[in-house]
Amino acid sequence: MNDSNRGVNLLRKVKAAALAAALLGGTAPIVIPVAAYAQQNSGLIREIQVEGNNRIESGTVNAYLTVAPGDSYDARQINDSLKALFSTGLFADVSFSFNQGVLKVNVVENPIINRIAFEGNNRLKDDVLSAELQLRPRVVYTRTKVQADVQRILELYRRSGRFAATVDPKVIQLDQNRVDLVFEVDEGEATGVRKINFVGNKAFDDGELSDVIRTTESAWWKILTSDDNYDPDRVTFDRELLRRFYLSAGYADFQVLSSVAELTPDRSDFFITYTVSEGQRYRFGDVKIVSQIDKIDADSLLPLIEIEKDEWYNATMVDDAVDALTNSVGDQGYAFIDIRPSVQRNRETGTIDLTFTIAEGPKVYVERIDVVGNVRTLDEVIRREFRLVEGDAFSSSKMKRSKQRIENLNFFKSVDVKTLPGQTPDQTILEVDVEEKSTGEFSIGAGYGTDNGAFGQLGIRERNLLGKGQDLRLNFTLGSTDQQIDLSFTEPYFLDREVAAGFDVYRREEDNQDESSYDEEQTGGRLRAGFKYTEDLSHSFRYTLEKNSYSDIDEDEASRLLLAEETEFVESAIGHTLTYDKRDSAVAPTEGYFGRLSNDFAGLGGDETYLRTRLEGGYYYPLDREHEWVLSTRAGTGYIFGIGDDTRISQRFMVGGSNLRGFESAGVGPRDIATGDSLGGKMYYTGSVQMDFPLGLPSEFALKGRVFSDFGSSEGVDGARAGEIYDTGSIRGSVGVGVGWESPFGPIGVDLSQAILKEDHDKEEVFRLNFGTRF
Repeated sequence: MNDSNRGVNLLRKVKAAALAAALLGGTAPIVIPVAAYAQQNSGLIREIQVEGNNRIESGTVNAYLTVAPGDSYDARQINDSLKALFSTGLFADVSFSFNQGVLKVNVVENPIINRIAFEGNNRLKDDVLSAELQLRPRVVYTRTKVQADVQRILELYRRSGRFAATVDPKVIQLDQNRVDLVFEVDEGEATGVRKINFVGNKAFDDGELSDVIRTTESAWWKILTSDDNYDPDRVTFDRELLRRFYLSAGYADFQVLSSVAELTPDRSDFFITYTVSEGQRYRFGDVKIVSQIDKIDADSLLPLIEIEKDEWYNATMVDDAVDALTNSVGDQGYAFIDIRPSVQRNRETGTIDLTFTIAEGPKVYVERIDVVGNVRTLDEVIRREFRLVEGDAFSSSKMKRSKQRIENLNFFKSVDVKTLPGQTPDQTILEVDVEEKSTGEFSIGAGYGTDNGAFGQLGIRERNLLGKGQDLRLNFTLGSTDQQIDLSFTEPYFLDREVAAGFDVYRREEDNQDESSYDEEQTGGRLRAGFKYTEDLSHSFRYTLEKNSYSDIDEDEASRLLLAEETEFVESAIGHTLTYDKRDSAVAPTEGYFGRLSNDFAGLGGDETYLRTRLEGGYYYPLDREHEWVLSTRAGTGYIFGIGDDTRISQRFMVGGSNLRGFESAGVGPRDIATGDSLGGKMYYTGSVQMDFPLGLPSEFALKGRVFSDFGSSEGVDGARAGEIYDTGSIRGSVGVGVGWESPFGPIGVDLSQAILKEDHDKEEVFRLNFGTRF
């Protein structure tokens, strides 16, 4: 074989090796056996020519070479150049040839991705999958990156409980060396949880521990939850839930030794086994406080610790004690404190002694506050919720409260507040990372209530108007007894102050024929403003201008007192509400209390003059936090009196229905003897004692039971003649049971009650249903 043929064959081997590497998607070094060829073609490189490139400039190729014109031809440098070009990911094939001082570099460019598409995906939308991909349109296609993206997609499906999912990437060749990349997805069936086992548990049985964790065993009726699908992140969270549960029950040495998930041979379900070590159960021993700050009296802080000796150890109570001490000492002006509880186990007596040490922590100040992640919401909307400003002494409690206030805006999917090092050791940077969510709402509603009958509802709302945190709402309600349209706007920081101001414009039509033999129309508007004195104490003010009219009054059936009233009148009233609220939730409270005082004075113009006062309060006590047994009491009272005028039926208080179960709406109080019409009372009071408890069903049913006892009454009517009305003012009472369901379609409540203290003229009600939906 002549030298020329040897050189050609050797180049063919080099090209074949490079092409094989490209097809395999690798960039591993390729050793070129070019010693013999180099000996035949040794000499200086006079010129380098790049061939085959269309999109990539020759200068770019030359920049990656380890040789240049004027260098001696060297096999090792050619090998290094080949590896450098392949490592760029720009080329599918690279080959070299050298003849008479000319080094030719032949390249085959990787194509450019024109478009990425997904087919077969229903559970995970395109935007969710795209966010995980490394590849993007107008990026160079490489087989390695495609396989990496396939694994990322599969991981997303595994985290959503679909381990049987498969992904097949398809490449569609286009002109100009472009390709469309299509990921064909077969999502498969959700991978369920066939059985959950616990090993090592003695104090609590498997059923009790199953109620603690989020993961549940698969069942046909769990169609509204994904907790019965296997999720490794959820299993990790379950380990933490088990730890918290045992620590709150006194098992301070508890450990989750392992959590093993075994896939069934048909890949349809998992068996999950938690192996635990319970350890010994402890009670609280001696509790003391040691203060290393001279001006802080440790003994005066002891009442803040709600831990009693000999009760079962509870890690949550220890955390609560640290928070209480931190807040109390912080209120005394000590921003830089460090409170650490030290635990001393005594295994012989089964007790744990606690010592809370109050030490002066390092002095750190807030250098600046950075807000990231907000695209639509203005920075100032987030910053004004902070309880810290630049230059303040750093306080972890204030930072936590700031985070809670930002979350309460309900503008963001997630809120993360991080502390970063500042320019100096005594400074810190607070970074607020938010992820926005949709704040616009279009709602269509339908429902049924015992008070209002069937109704339909249409609403449009934007809770973060123009990113300024403003709330704009328009609602339409059409029901069998009520029709309403109202427009509402709220500016949460009026004139850049922490004052929520807004207005309402409305028109209502109410059918009161069943209760009082008349219909009422109200057209009006309201200006309002509110602010907070403290985190728990708030005050709001309002001015209302309203035109009222009565209609459809049957003179033969209606009460004389109603017929004596003017059928059209205007009310102009100012009012205020003072609220102190320490509940853990305003929607579904389980702990805490609240009190509310409101007054309304009518007489600033208009036809009516009166003063109306209401006082309400409630207390919620969790008897069993873990199992959600909650005892609650509520009470309310009110009084209205006319100033120079008699009060009207529509202005007085109606008792019954939702505020006194066992009686119809307006079923209690003064009543016309001749017509049976409810006239309302100038004074009322109501009260309720209720116990909410779980029904023992799986938590995903979201069903709770309740037993209750309500009491109350109403009395007092202006202008009544002797013997014309029933107005005893005697106390009424009822007992009952009920069920509440937080369904995906809205709350549903059913109550069965029986009046046990009543008058003959009262209107009773045994069954009460409330149903609402949103879709």
